[in-house]
Amino acid sequence: IEEVDAIIDKNGSTVFAEIQGYIDCCIKLSGMPDLTMTFVNPRSLDDLSLHPCIRFKRWENEKVLSFIPPDGNFRLISYHISSQSIVAIPIYLKHYISFREGKLDITVGPKQTMGRQVEEVSLEIPMPKSVANCNLTASQGRYTFDPVSKVLHWDVGKIDVAKLPNIKGSISLGAGAGPVEANPTVTVHFVINQMAVSGLKVSRL
Repeated sequence: IEEVDAIIDKNGSTVFAEIQGYIDCCIKLSGMPDLTMTFVNPRSLDDLSLHPCIRFKRWENEKVLSFIPPDGNFRLISYHISSQSIVAIPIYLKHYISFREGKLDITVGPKQTMGRQVEEVSLEIPMPKSVANCNLTASQGRYTFDPVSKVLHWDVGKIDVAKLPNIKGSISLGAGAGPVEANPTVTVHFVINQMAVSGLKVSRL
């Protein structure tokens, strides 16, 4: 499991990215099996936290996980990969938000997903206090605008590559509101099954 936390600037460049990763196991083996697990690229792992069953010296010397596992579910390792490593963010936004013109137009799409589906996509945009309402059309999913907290939430779901999800329409400001020069931060959540963004691969078990 890899959780990616990234900040992307308005040109689509990654300003900051880090990955918190976990390898969770479910063991249903009889006796006391002695397992070894090797990775294609173990050097990419920083900041490891190892389960007590792992022989630390062997990991330190050979970068091999050697262990006699407990039964059932447990977390074998957790790791952290910092922004010094190149992290390719597998999703992009095309966006145009202008409060002066009262327009919003956002498209979300996948990139470098190795053919995997991007699911559970949702966007959240905090609007300036002077925004009274949003009148938008979403090509997919549904949106809500909370006039009290001024947060626009768009629940997209799965991304269909043939017809990328888009939301657009007008933003209306409250009476007497002056021109707004705001650059809101768009928060995007998504899930991609069976894909490690870090490129970490198990070579053999």
